[in-house]
Amino acid sequence: MKLNRGIIRLAVPSILAGITVPLVGLVDMAVVGHLDGEGGMAAATALGGIAIGTTIFDLVYWCFGFLRAGTGGVTAQAFGRNDRQGQAQALLRSLGIALSAGVALTALQWVIFNVAFLFIKCTPEVRLLAQRYFYIRIWAAPAALSLFAIKGWFIGMQNSVHSMATDLIVNGVNILSSILLGFGIWIFPRMGFSGVAAGTVIAQWTGLVFALSVVRLRYRDVFEGYDLKRTFKGSLRQFFAMNADLFVRSLGLIAVYIGFTVISARFGDLMLAASAIIMKLLMFFSYFIDGFAYAAEALTGRFIGEKSEEGLRSTVRGVFAWSWALAVVFTGIYWILGTPIFHLMTSDTEVIAAGAKFAPWLLAMPIIGCPAFIWDGIFIGATASRQLRNSTVLCAVGFFAAWGIGIAAAGGSVSNETAIHILMGAYFVHLAIRALYLTLKSKTTIRIYSQRH
Repeated sequence: MKLNRGIIRLAVPSILAGITVPLVGLVDMAVVGHLDGEGGMAAATALGGIAIGTTIFDLVYWCFGFLRAGTGGVTAQAFGRNDRQGQAQALLRSLGIALSAGVALTALQWVIFNVAFLFIKCTPEVRLLAQRYFYIRIWAAPAALSLFAIKGWFIGMQNSVHSMATDLIVNGVNILSSILLGFGIWIFPRMGFSGVAAGTVIAQWTGLVFALSVVRLRYRDVFEGYDLKRTFKGSLRQFFAMNADLFVRSLGLIAVYIGFTVISARFGDLMLAASAIIMKLLMFFSYFIDGFAYAAEALTGRFIGEKSEEGLRSTVRGVFAWSWALAVVFTGIYWILGTPIFHLMTSDTEVIAAGAKFAPWLLAMPIIGCPAFIWDGIFIGATASRQLRNSTVLCAVGFFAAWGIGIAAAGGSVSNETAIHILMGAYFVHLAIRALYLTLKSKTTIRIYSQRH
């Protein structure tokens, strides 16, 4: 019973914060989807532009996903050992990397955008809008990457409340700013499409100021007497080896999600817009289940730090029990509300009709996604980075193999609608591979890593 309370205490704030994450994407799409042909652009073109622009940032930021994952696992284990110096070192190391990387990304923005479009194929109109979005939002890069590190640290410190508060502030400001700047409400200028990107920049920097204030005020004792010179001293080989594995893991996930958007873009703006909305709805479940994945990460790392084998086993059982219950609930939600949600996303009847044809795929997400996401959290808490790396490399190979085999089986020449159905199938193949591989590796891996620490 006590463990269940601990799981809920960690999971619920993360879930509440997670709800706002997809809402930002949904609101952004809703804003550009209702600009009423501003500048002569069709709704499908505007939706495609924001989908491509967001995809580029997913590509860039997911490369640095190790800042959150690696920080969370290492910090949770230091928390379990009651090692304040280790807790401080975990945050400062990650923040140093995050700020340096953010400045570098901002300086290299022209290169990043043009390299991305060596691989992305879309209409000139969509590219122009994506370019406008990218060159505004890139100025949030230092703040965005720093927030990865700080939120991971909060989770490792068993503090999902302030991680939630940070997300709520970032996403709340993002939604409000995008609406006000997009439509020019009250005293704000009407920026149209560009207002969505500007809203994100404002939100990320606001969130960073808040998060750093929490660290300063609540965790002052953690940093008392800490020698900054030790930040990048000691155990650097293990630190960089783990983050290298997690970097490769990020690349595997990027390959799948970016591949999904790039492939769908080949079949026209209508299919790109419809598949982008479907992906947003698919990921809606992941932000709920991630709450339990974060709880699993925090508790797994803590019990490994405490060397409590029973606590570790109970965590795995408890988190899976809660997450499967959530999967059942979401299957019902997707069954009832899958198609109607499209009307909230856009007023374009063509996009709505196209998206409704792919809505049945939503039903597969809770069942297949549940074990994939939960095992991710457990393995991150155990700092079992090598197995996470291997699982995502395999799932990326599986995604593209499934896509190729599906197209070949269909005779090579398929309709746009059939192509997107094959693409959806490939996406779920990748989830199934992640779930199966980590399930098979779980027993021996967790035992080995718990004995190491």
